[in-house]
Amino acid sequence: MRVLGIGDNVVDKYVHLRMMYPGGNALNFSVFAKGEGADAAFLGVFGDDDEARLVENTLQQLEIDTTRCRYHSGENGCARVTLENGERVFLGSNEGGVTRLHPIELSEDDKEYIRGFDIVHTGLYSHTGHLLAELNGLKIPLSFDFSDDFEEEQVERYIGNADFAFFSCSHMTDEATQSYIRSKRKREGQVLVATRGGDRSIAYDGAAFYYQSPEFIHAVDTMGAGDSYITAFLLSMLKDGDIQAAMKEGSRLAAKSCLVEGSFGFGAHY
Repeated sequence: MRVLGIGDNVVDKYVHLRMMYPGGNALNFSVFAKGEGADAAFLGVFGDDDEARLVENTLQQLEIDTTRCRYHSGENGCARVTLENGERVFLGSNEGGVTRLHPIELSEDDKEYIRGFDIVHTGLYSHTGHLLAELNGLKIPLSFDFSDDFEEEQVERYIGNADFAFFSCSHMTDEATQSYIRSKRKREGQVLVATRGGDRSIAYDGAAFYYQSPEFIHAVDTMGAGDSYITAFLLSMLKDGDIQAAMKEGSRLAAKSCLVEGSFGFGAHY
């Protein structure tokens, strides 16, 4: 199985530890997929600072294909975070750095490259909204993560291009979540999934709702838990097409990722 994450790569700086860890929704997808046995690649934008070098070196160690990545002078994506009782707390960011300043444009060679994958994943922080129609036109399953601070205008503009759409809805009740994802389904075959932190996740395929309780563990760090859920869900869906089984896989990998510092380790002092 060949999978591609397009968009954001960041360094999460843990200010209380003076440690920085590679991350970012699209990059995490590629890394988690590689860990699950997939042939994974990442297409994003790197700066020329120490933060960029940490991320790029990590991907090289993990043998994740970065041959289509872009490089620009400037700050790599960076966020400042701390932990409170194992829960991540964001303190601010440079809003993607060079990823925001130099949005990816796809060449014909890029499109030919992308056609070789079984699924593409991107998200709200990837600054790839302008690419979604193009990506959808390549006739490969497309996944989009709206995260937890989505705005209605963004949802309406982007969701019609997605085969799989993910939302973080821990701020919503069960009933509100079901109503919301039902209202946002735009086309046949589309699956919408809402993760809800410590509460059960909910999926909707146009015919039925599906539910999955999280696996409860003593979390070291919840960073990347949502991204790991998305990754395992998508890999399972591509393999078997069983939504309930895919949700169970998502919960399994999300719990596992909470036992690691940062999104997936590979920290360095700064």
